[in-house]
Amino acid sequence: MTDASPHGLEFEPEERQLADCLTDTRPLPPAGFRGRLGRDLAERDPGYGPRPERLRLVVGGYLGAGGLLIALVALGVS
Repeated sequence: MTDASPHGLEFEPEERQLADCLTDTRPLPPAGFRGRLGRDLAERDPGYGPRPERLRLVVGGYLGAGGLLIALVALGVS
């Protein structure tokens, strides 16, 4: 019998053993590096942090305006 991976792929027992070995022995960067990376990403990319207030309202307004414009064009073409 084969083991199922989280991605829906099935592995033979030898492949599963190799995957487990690679997962267990993979190198991880030091905690200091990960912390600096997280702070650097938060500083450089404003989208990395919390989303703006009323984001759904703004997106909904843009979608509604776009839908209205497409409807007006469709009526004008007919």
